[in-house]
Amino acid sequence: METAVKKLYEAMFLVDSAQATDWDRTISTLKSVLKKADGEIVSIRKWSERKLAYEINGKTRGTYILCYFRADSGRIREIEKAVQLSDQIMRVLILSAEGMGQNEIEKETPAELAERQKQQAPQETDEEVEAEQVIAQEKT
Repeated sequence: METAVKKLYEAMFLVDSAQATDWDRTISTLKSVLKKADGEIVSIRKWSERKLAYEINGKTRGTYILCYFRADSGRIREIEKAVQLSDQIMRVLILSAEGMGQNEIEKETPAELAERQKQQAPQETDEEVEAEQVIAQEKT
């Protein structure tokens, strides 16, 4: 009996932004799809929420989820088929990530960067906001 060698893959899942607000349910759906194909999740994080270039199933916004996982190469088609049958997952792109190191996998995503910047930004006081509005009105 041969043991299948699991390779590292990078997957970008696109889910409906309206449904992605329930983060636990969304991640559970993705984990379920990968588990059925005997995939082992290495990392799964929100990439970004964006306006779509074109409508998909009547949706104009989507949330991208970046996932690194290990799986047998023969099971990738199974994952893609499960995505096609899913109501929650709109699209998936799966690429080999064999050459990637742990640093690249853990690299900050745009969503994480935006959240960090939001937390680091100094909170403006009401007086500062009013002063900026007065200055803006004087310039017009």
